[in-house]
Amino acid sequence: FFAGPGDVEIIRKPRPLSSHKGDFGRLLVIGGSETYVGAPALVGLAALRMGVDLVHVAAPEKTAYAISTISPNLITIKLFGSYFSLNNVGEIQPFIERADAAVVGPGLGAHKETQEGLKEVFKLLNEYGKPFLVDADAIKAFGEAKLKLQAPVILTPHAGEFKKLVGAVLTESIEERINMVMNAAKKFNATILLKGNVDIISNGSKFKLNLTGNPGMTTGGTGDVLAGVAGALLAQKFPPFEAAVAAAFINGAAGDIVYLEKGYHIVATDLIEKISEVVEKATKLKPSWSGTR
Repeated sequence: FFAGPGDVEIIRKPRPLSSHKGDFGRLLVIGGSETYVGAPALVGLAALRMGVDLVHVAAPEKTAYAISTISPNLITIKLFGSYFSLNNVGEIQPFIERADAAVVGPGLGAHKETQEGLKEVFKLLNEYGKPFLVDADAIKAFGEAKLKLQAPVILTPHAGEFKKLVGAVLTESIEERINMVMNAAKKFNATILLKGNVDIISNGSKFKLNLTGNPGMTTGGTGDVLAGVAGALLAQKFPPFEAAVAAAFINGAAGDIVYLEKGYHIVATDLIEKISEVVEKATKLKPSWSGTR
């Protein structure tokens, strides 16, 4: 029932000497606004550190230029306008076609026009059968889209976003929370990773709990790192439940390593730098390892 190093070992892939660019995934990140520049950048950088080959970040023009200055490793798609809307759907359709997976939502904001545009993006991703992860403000739009899913999907809500998704407040009981997450996952035919002091991951038929992580990870951006790790695994063709469980463990374990070095003085970029350490050392960790809790 608990996420552990074995869940990371499952998603490790040997790389043949004949490997070339694109063999290990092309991820499209749709996010960002004039207010939130860092969120999609963190998603992309985490995905690259997780081993995905290429990351395209589709963001409003000024935001995309700002993201380009954050890291030359990110390829930006400069969308018309100051926030995402229906007008941008045609612009990103060719990139959806070429992507192996997408992360939708980080930093997009809650404009009404953005929510309507997102529903069309979800329809396109679903029609093309592209795996995608939904985070942040996009979760509400996903719930309203009422898709008959044929694509693999991960939803990564915190408690407040889960309430918007299902219309119910989470209880304090872990057993009741598990049941609520399992029922919601079954309803939406998706994998749900409910973020909290104990992460709950379910695809409707099974669940796992993740105990890695610590209170220093309440800082902004740690959820974006999580989305990037999980999105990279989707782009590398891993099933959504396995990808979500591994991502929850890796993200929390990275935060725990930072805690041991810096205490609670954690920023999201610290986690990105520890992703490779967690993945490479996962099989050497004791099975009972459960972070700093």
